[in-house]
Amino acid sequence: MIRNAPKFVAYLRVSTDRQGKSGLGLEAQREAVQRFVEGRGGVIIAPEYVEVESGKRNDRPKLAQALKRCRLTGATLVVAKLDRLSRNAAFLLTLRDSGVDFVAADLPEANTMTVG
Repeated sequence: MIRNAPKFVAYLRVSTDRQGKSGLGLEAQREAVQRFVEGRGGVIIAPEYVEVESGKRNDRPKLAQALKRCRLTGATLVVAKLDRLSRNAAFLLTLRDSGVDFVAADLPEANTMTVG
């Protein structure tokens, strides 16, 4: 790991089992996250967290694990697209208040500071 490089934890989500099994969407998310992190001179410090779950559900075990890893390491949660976290504003506000920084590769200006 590069010393003093920004640290990231990747979270990928697809909505259906079919998408998850086919890899549909996961590879594109993986590439977007990797490009973003490399563009920031950062490193992904943990295996990616992948979830097959509807964005309507707020109880997502893999997201909870990713957030815990971020808290323990001081890393920033990175997603390919903001809608991979949620389309629900209240959920995003709760995440903002969780003490974990996050950023979306497709909309880097939408982060912990700007959501809400």
